[in-house]
Amino acid sequence: MSQVSDRSQLIEGRDLLVVKVGSSLLIDDDGRLRTGWMERLAQRLLNRSGPAVIVSSGAIALGRKAIGLEERPRLLAQAQAAAAVGQIHLARAWSEAFARHGGIAAQVLLSLGDLEARRRYLNARATLETLIEHGIVPVVNENDTVATEEIRFGDNDRLAARVAQLLGAHGLLLLSDVDGLYNADPVRNPDAHRISVVDTITADIEALAGQPRFDGVGTGGMISKLKAARIATEAGTTVMLGSGLGEDPLGELIHGATATIFKARSNPVAARKQWLKSLQHPAGELDIDSGAMKALASGSSLLAVGVRAVRGQFQRGDLVRLVGPNGPCGQGLCGYPAEQARQITGLNSQQIAEVLGEAGRGPVVHRDDLVLFE
Repeated sequence: MSQVSDRSQLIEGRDLLVVKVGSSLLIDDDGRLRTGWMERLAQRLLNRSGPAVIVSSGAIALGRKAIGLEERPRLLAQAQAAAAVGQIHLARAWSEAFARHGGIAAQVLLSLGDLEARRRYLNARATLETLIEHGIVPVVNENDTVATEEIRFGDNDRLAARVAQLLGAHGLLLLSDVDGLYNADPVRNPDAHRISVVDTITADIEALAGQPRFDGVGTGGMISKLKAARIATEAGTTVMLGSGLGEDPLGELIHGATATIFKARSNPVAARKQWLKSLQHPAGELDIDSGAMKALASGSSLLAVGVRAVRGQFQRGDLVRLVGPNGPCGQGLCGYPAEQARQITGLNSQQIAEVLGEAGRGPVVHRDDLVLFE
């Protein structure tokens, strides 16, 4: 398959695509949002066969003038205040961009901690998946109003990669003010050439990144993009780095605009299953019946109705071993703490809400969070 066909499948296909948009693409030289650009991007994403998630920068850049700053704030409190002002405008702009083409956008603010602590990780994924299931496009940004280290040293390239990892996305598109990775700085070296495909991100590839960028609008540079590409490709996500400076960047990339493709090292499901299989020391055990065993073998999640007993003390997101009629058969991350898991054993969804006095959290173990032993 040609590179153009590959990128067309990534951008227009049925699999989940995460699109990261930098501040320099959203905001013009006068500090105003490029609303027409946003609308064209929204239309492209709504017209693709599969779902999409946007990871959008821009809140601090939009809010800084409100607190009297002409350049990106250097003090943490200033950055937090600017983000608090700008996030309102950014969310409204994305909402209006999608609404003009009959779509709905939702704002989701995350910090890296939300994707590292297991319980918060499960909460974030459940929210994003529910939005996607309802045809809503999540617009994710870092929670800059309360973040600390992320504002001073972080960037949304890494957040986008972690969101792709979280959701098992098949594609991550990093829209930037450059059209790919070069073997030398193209500004300084007229003989520099773009690298079309990167099979593996090696030390030699990382050495091409140069120095980190810190300008008046965005942060990061090629170093942050390569770090993001490494996170994503190791999680099974193909990454495309391309220019978003044009008026219709997705259309231009579909029709052959220059870009760099970073190949995934496996598929997202296989990568996550391998990680789950490597985990040791389960905090508890779930006895499951033969019906649940058959459902799991066909790719379903573990529901409470198929659980017969709960052993051990564990919290939501902890590793538990699954024990079938013939002994241990798998393991996964439990969606409930042990006390609640015991309360809902053998119950259907309606009964769970009645027993817990609140809506259930879904499966006891989500299919993406479990692996069966051979």
